[in-house]
Amino acid sequence: MSVELQQNNPLHGLKTETLLTELVEHYGWKILFAATRFKCFDINPTIKGSLKFLQKTEWARLKLESFYLYRFKRMPKPNEVEFHLDPRERGFEHGIVPLSPMKLTIESIELSQAKAASAFQERENDKRQSRHRHSEVRGQGSKHPMRDNKVNTNKPEKDEPTYDPSNPWNT
Repeated sequence: MSVELQQNNPLHGLKTETLLTELVEHYGWKILFAATRFKCFDINPTIKGSLKFLQKTEWARLKLESFYLYRFKRMPKPNEVEFHLDPRERGFEHGIVPLSPMKLTIESIELSQAKAASAFQERENDKRQSRHRHSEVRGQGSKHPMRDNKVNTNKPEKDEPTYDPSNPWNT
């Protein structure tokens, strides 16, 4: 990635302490906790304590940096190529400027999280159905008898005679 694109990233050269301070001053601890679910933002939150957590916990720092980029600075979402890069490694075209911070409430965050969870569940269900259809097409079906979709109703086939205990030879 070119240095020019990297320098257009609002995280470029930004210390985590500065980022956190900006977020706390704008949103407050309650909104940050609702958005991230980091306990350090909920129970006696301090900049110093939160920084200690963020420095030790890379996934949390990355989540907060993404929040900063896409909710606070409202930068464009990453494309397919940059999606898997850390937020600090992503680039933005020259001329793209941050917008004013997103207005957030605890209710709007909860609604957004519920929509995201629902979309995730839908994608997972689609994946499961796709795998199931794929295995049926290949003729493998389920290897587990309890998971097999064939329902045994214990009804005889049309041409198959029924078993009568009083007439075991079916005469």
